[in-house]
Amino acid sequence: MTDFNTYSVKCNLTFGDIYLQILAWMAVVFVSLAGGLGLMGASSPTYALIGVGLILVLSLPFLLFAFVTTLLNHIQLEPLP
Repeated sequence: MTDFNTYSVKCNLTFGDIYLQILAWMAVVFVSLAGGLGLMGASSPTYALIGVGLILVLSLPFLLFAFVTTLLNHIQLEPLP
């Protein structure tokens, strides 16, 4: 017979761990919107919409990667006696 150990899964993630990531992505969103509004004023609204959409779509995977890796780094497995 094999002896299986049981583990306790704990996550010690706090809001402060992801606070800077949220602020950085909000800065990316606001800069892309400002750039889009600047292009709207330059009589090229299609380029403005494409630019804003491209920046948001390309920055989203990096945000999700940062969130997931931060979450995985804060998960602890502790063997129970």
